[in-house]
Amino acid sequence: MSELLTVARHWADAIVANDAARIREFVTEDWAIVSASGISPGSRLLDLVASGDLSHTAMTTVGDTRVRVFGNTAVLTARITNTAVYRGAVTDADEWTTDVFVRRGDRWVCALTHYTATALPGPE
Repeated sequence: MSELLTVARHWADAIVANDAARIREFVTEDWAIVSASGISPGSRLLDLVASGDLSHTAMTTVGDTRVRVFGNTAVLTARITNTAVYRGAVTDADEWTTDVFVRRGDRWVCALTHYTATALPGPE
């Protein structure tokens, strides 16, 4: 479990560093992101970061992360706050995220990310 939490922390660090190549190391080739607008290929996010159109200045886990391991698959669920800048517009987000990781050789990589905005005032 601690190995997965470490991977998640390093992945968040790569996102805040706005390093598309480093972010790519934490995801599968067909990584997908699910949000209120539907399913999009993770490659779209990577392209936006690489172009500079999207950057993050903060990404923080709020509370504990729920980790469940099922053989070579793991599910991490957490509340995340982050600050993103998309084409100059700053957005602060408070979201619940679920990441599905798969073991590839000796490492864990994310195959799917799902996020949804938290309901205010927040979980208890």
